[in-house]
Amino acid sequence: MSNRPLSPHLQIYRPQLTSVLSITHRATGVALSVGTVILLYWLQAVARGPEAYAAAQELLGFWMVKVALAGWTWAFFYHLCNGIRHLFWDAGKGFELSTVYASGYTVLGASAVLTLLTWAYVLAAPGGAA
Repeated sequence: MSNRPLSPHLQIYRPQLTSVLSITHRATGVALSVGTVILLYWLQAVARGPEAYAAAQELLGFWMVKVALAGWTWAFFYHLCNGIRHLFWDAGKGFELSTVYASGYTVLGASAVLTLLTWAYVLAAPGGAA
């Protein structure tokens, strides 16, 4: 009997952009689900009145929560951009290896730029994220 593995696994193959983007797409989907709980908490605080809203704003004002919200923002934009990429694939477009890599790097760049623009707007708005 051979000592070779029965199927390829991470000890055999080094991660490539395509596999990392695929895993990241799944992970951002999970992160969006978790982040949605925070959004729902904030929305119910808005609906419950000024006291509940003030308490929610105080909780969401902690720096760790802001970092988590920034990460959630990136996860949203990554998942959105990569979802658009998948729509092109569903239409049978973009399967050439060079296009796959170019669209992958575009997804990474676009999600980073959109996140930075969003947070620049939030931080620059009067009373925003202070």
